[in-house]
Amino acid sequence: MVHGREAATISAETARKTFEDRVTADDLPTVKIPAAEFAAGLGVLSAFVRAGLLPSTGEARRQIKGGGLKLNDQTVTDEKANITNADLVADGAAKLSFGRKKHVLLRPE
Repeated sequence: MVHGREAATISAETARKTFEDRVTADDLPTVKIPAAEFAAGLGVLSAFVRAGLLPSTGEARRQIKGGGLKLNDQTVTDEKANITNADLVADGAAKLSFGRKKHVLLRPE
């Protein structure tokens, strides 16, 4: 209500695309990462911290053990995993998810 009916409609459509259609919505929050880091392999723990989803790599490690982190809708199980160019989906981004409601796209720049 604070942002108006139009903002609510846009948010509802983003949620529908993300959760029902399993499509990566373009209006999800996006964090730009240098392309060289994707090529070299960006550590999954630091990726979640840099995306602003978690405050520390220690918390990211705890969330992985609890099954709470996802990369492109797949549960992250290895805290030593790297995000590379191979993890970029068709739209050129990698989707990080923390829980059910927090999602961020990582895009190379």
